[in-house]
Amino acid sequence: MDTIDTAAFWDGVYADRPQVDAPQPNARLTETVAGLPPGDALDLGCGNGGDALWLARQGWHVTAVDISAVAVAQLAVLARSHNLSDHVTPMRADLHTSFPPGAFDLICAHYLHTPFDLDRTTVLRSAAYALRPGGRLLVVDHGSTAPWSWNQDPATRPPEPREVAAEMALAPETWTVERADAPRRIATGPDGRTAEVTDHVILIRRTG
Repeated sequence: MDTIDTAAFWDGVYADRPQVDAPQPNARLTETVAGLPPGDALDLGCGNGGDALWLARQGWHVTAVDISAVAVAQLAVLARSHNLSDHVTPMRADLHTSFPPGAFDLICAHYLHTPFDLDRTTVLRSAAYALRPGGRLLVVDHGSTAPWSWNQDPATRPPEPREVAAEMALAPETWTVERADAPRRIATGPDGRTAEVTDHVILIRRTG
């Protein structure tokens, strides 16, 4: 599908999904970022805005991007209602064609999966280059198929965290892989069902 169809698809997803007044952040974000000094953050594929709002409450200035104009508009409303507009900048962006400008202390990409064309490796490599020295890139992928996943193909094998990091081909003298593992947790899907899922977690720090 072309870009317009892709955007329309995700607009439909967020328009049909019940809006939540206080969306929760992803567990891997809170466990990773807690204790870090706040700075400038970039949330790739911000979705319902739970991560962006949580980061803003911790003092981060967050640029939150999504291909869905509906998701971006909903986040703008939420940021205002939570008095966080001065810390959250929602922005519509298509990562298939461009990467948001700027330099960041933290970039997070949670479940940046799509049934449409997206060169994830290029996106994640661009994210690594957009880090300031000392900044971190947190990538969390699906490591298992949840009952509510759009891809139920049993033959699908998600790449291991070390494989994702290796595909980015980052120079080890400039970037360090601080974490690459596959923890499990109990997750709740959009329909309220719960299931044990596996996350593939990659944390990369720019050292130079």
